[in-house]
Amino acid sequence: MIFDEKIIILKDGMKALLKTAEIDDAEKMIAFLKLVSGETEFLSRYPEEWTMSIEQEKGWINHFRNTDDILNITCFIDGEIAGNCDVRFPSAIKTSHRAVIDIAVRKDFWNLGIASHMFPELIRAAEAHGSEIMELECFEGNERAIALYKKFGFEVASVAPKAYKLKNGTYQGKVYMQKYL
Repeated sequence: MIFDEKIIILKDGMKALLKTAEIDDAEKMIAFLKLVSGETEFLSRYPEEWTMSIEQEKGWINHFRNTDDILNITCFIDGEIAGNCDVRFPSAIKTSHRAVIDIAVRKDFWNLGIASHMFPELIRAAEAHGSEIMELECFEGNERAIALYKKFGFEVASVAPKAYKLKNGTYQGKVYMQKYL
């Protein structure tokens, strides 16, 4: 599924482009994923766990560009990836009423409103798809993210203690949030 390109103005006045990643963005996307995974403990993978090749990433990008089950929105600032999100629409009968969100923003671009521009687009896509529930997961203790999600109508549905085990041996709970459409 392709997102219609949109120029947004960030809180600092900078312009950014929201669009679906293209196959030529594969190398940048891998670099972005590795970078953001090392900037915070609040993402589910460490940088070294992003092991796909450029060809594999090109295949993934080609897949989401050509399916109705995934909408990717990538935020570009001066040609570099500043943020990335997607909403996936499960096709199984028992889960097809749900839409699942993932989102990440580079630390250099936190607090500029990138995610706040992306969320309404994800919500519109879920509504247009006929989804009844939007859902996401985040780390317990990620208060900035939880506040953002609540701002867009998500509510905590459950918390799974010790869902994540960090390299230092400590555990983090997983917060599961939903928004009813």
